[in-house]
Amino acid sequence: MSPVFDCTTPEGRRDGITKATAGVRQGDLVVLPTDTLYGIGADAFTPDAVQRLLDAKGRGREMPPPVLVADVRTIDGLATDVPAYARALIQKWWPGPLTLVLKAQPSLMWDLGDTGGTVAVRMPDHEVALELLREVGPMAVSSANRTGHPASRTVVDAATQLGPSVQFYLDGGPVTGGLPSTIVDCTHDAPVILRHGAIDGEEILAVAAEHLQLPTDPTSEPTGPPEPTDTTDSTAAPTPDLSEESNHE
Repeated sequence: MSPVFDCTTPEGRRDGITKATAGVRQGDLVVLPTDTLYGIGADAFTPDAVQRLLDAKGRGREMPPPVLVADVRTIDGLATDVPAYARALIQKWWPGPLTLVLKAQPSLMWDLGDTGGTVAVRMPDHEVALELLREVGPMAVSSANRTGHPASRTVVDAATQLGPSVQFYLDGGPVTGGLPSTIVDCTHDAPVILRHGAIDGEEILAVAAEHLQLPTDPTSEPTGPPEPTDTTDSTAAPTPDLSEESNHE
């Protein structure tokens, strides 16, 4: 039986974070609470651990997990060509239920699956998750459930589905978010909403529209900024794991 740590108490949280940190660093998996739902996480830079995460969920490499971070500044270490509108979204909604799909730094020594050169990144608004991320660094995190089954709102839900495939369970109590993160593709000149979630899509597009780049070629016709797009067409970018913290896989 994998240990469950009660992170609602200072002692349990301290013990759980310490032991989970050591475990994740050596390639173990951990279930952790976030501001939306429970997630299953692995060190993003340990390919074997990421593969075990996918195996635990019964998922293939074609749906790579998102990466959670503890600091906004980490974005430039993981992504390149981050557009101004993406930084505006980060400033307004991180930490929070907003996942951005960005162009991954080509020099990164990791293997999240078939990403097509992109990475889906989020900074969760949950202190237990952030504390673990501060210790471990960026983590690959997907929803803590088997593929095709409901996402987990309690650590018991997660343990029932994942069992001994996960080495550590951090119990932060029932999650209060209820809705998955909104996923926005930021690999183009204008944002594309891949999944509607906790943050209203129209508000996201309105904020982004204020920061879209205008053409810089002086000979070009002044056409105005490109139109942001509200769509659920996941072909707009290489598909991230849209089930991250979602109750519909």
